[in-house]
Amino acid sequence: MPTTQKTDVLILGSGAAGLTLALRLAAADISVTVVSKGKLTDGSTFYAQGGISAVLDETDSIESHVADTLDAGAGLCREDVVRYTVERGPACIEWLVKMGVPFTRTEDDSGFHLTREGGHSHRRVIHAADATGHAVQTTLESLARAHPLVHVLEYHIAVDLITAEKLGQTPQRCHGAYVLDIRRGVVTAVSAPAVVVATGGANMAYLYSSNPFGASGDGIAMAWRAGCRVANMEFMQFHPTCLYHPQSRSFLVSEAVRGEGGKLLLPDGTPFMAQFDDRAELAPRDIVARAIDHEMKRLGVDHVLLDISHKPAEFIEEHFPTILRQCLALGYDMRTEPLPVVPAAHYTCGGIMTDLSGHTDIHGLYAIGEAACTGLHGANRMASNSLLECLVFASAAAEDIAANIDFGNRPTLPDWDESKVTDSDEEVVVSHNWQEVRRFMWDYVGIVRTDKRLARAQHRIDMLKAEIDEYYGNFRISSDLLELRNLVQIAELIVQSAMSRKESRGLHYNLDYPGTLPHTADTVLKPPGRST
Repeated sequence: MPTTQKTDVLILGSGAAGLTLALRLAAADISVTVVSKGKLTDGSTFYAQGGISAVLDETDSIESHVADTLDAGAGLCREDVVRYTVERGPACIEWLVKMGVPFTRTEDDSGFHLTREGGHSHRRVIHAADATGHAVQTTLESLARAHPLVHVLEYHIAVDLITAEKLGQTPQRCHGAYVLDIRRGVVTAVSAPAVVVATGGANMAYLYSSNPFGASGDGIAMAWRAGCRVANMEFMQFHPTCLYHPQSRSFLVSEAVRGEGGKLLLPDGTPFMAQFDDRAELAPRDIVARAIDHEMKRLGVDHVLLDISHKPAEFIEEHFPTILRQCLALGYDMRTEPLPVVPAAHYTCGGIMTDLSGHTDIHGLYAIGEAACTGLHGANRMASNSLLECLVFASAAAEDIAANIDFGNRPTLPDWDESKVTDSDEEVVVSHNWQEVRRFMWDYVGIVRTDKRLARAQHRIDMLKAEIDEYYGNFRISSDLLELRNLVQIAELIVQSAMSRKESRGLHYNLDYPGTLPHTADTVLKPPGRST
């Protein structure tokens, strides 16, 4: 096997953002290599239930979608980015329809069925029943596998980016990445004039998450180590309603259940959301998650209830077949009884700073999807704007790469050097530290924070980083070690961001600073040694 591979564009990540980019570039006769940590369907997109927000109805408007997004973002969205994204939404949906995504249609087949979710003032969420991500992912996957210009590397994980600085060259740009074949244990240098981080979010930094285990913030951590700024990492969105069950801690109960009339209840059946917001169950996610967290702590209970059993059984079967099937397998019938639910880490609103084309601080390195911080989400992402962002910015990055990247720029890359490392004889160190990071992040840097809790978290991060760095330097790498290394870096970025924000805004709530400041500003972190 060659120690170096070459491709026009290296895409790290295989969700909606990565595969959309791959297909659009391939359509422009540009060869791409897509790196996936597991199967192509193992990422977060595959599990997305609700849908994609876009202005598709004549009673809706671009202005309304923009206004709703700005309101949910708690004053921190960039209005130009919001407008850019919303205006391009309908065309992206048209592209998905053209690709063959089977969106749910109305009963009379006159158009697509649209649902409403928290924070939206109109029905504008197009969906494929309650398994939209599955429909999008599998459609794009089949097209990518069939395209001769799309090369797929499953069960591979990026180790680190290869930059000009690491090669002792100037000016600074990205030339590729080291990639580990997880099953064979072989590291290959992949050379590419353009590298795109589409690795998703970092929500596995928390003990309870709605995300698959691969969401360890790899791309954000790699970009930070390479010299990119990151922004707004304190804004970690907790989805209000994940099923509370020991065998299914990551199963999300879609926002659309509340959008279609589901009610949140205390264990004794008392509704409570109207006490916290006039929009009740349709308030933005940060408000709903904090309300649930407040009631659970006040009453000392381990969950609340989500009830849609007042709707006809046929309605539930038609609108939520996947959720119903999963719940029935676990012993709950949402047609006749409420579901026990708890909040769980769900979405990373911050990430690698980019512009409207996905450019990062390093030439030749792009970031799209949940790994990027575009300014769309501000301090709180509105429901179903995430897949929209993936589609819009993958399209924008594809246009920019096709127009501006010189595909002849391919320096020789050094082989991966593991001549001074040995096989580990204590893998328990990795598994133990993995659990420790996720536990203290849940306890100290969760839905409600304090300065004291944040300081405790930082103290543990300092100790763990030293231990993990020593382990990384002495032993052959594995996917678990790489994820742990990235996870503790992500934890530090979240804590540093949270400690620097002296207010409560959106998803960041600090009991020591419960008020919201009159001015707004992003939290921007610069890597050590970076002056601008």
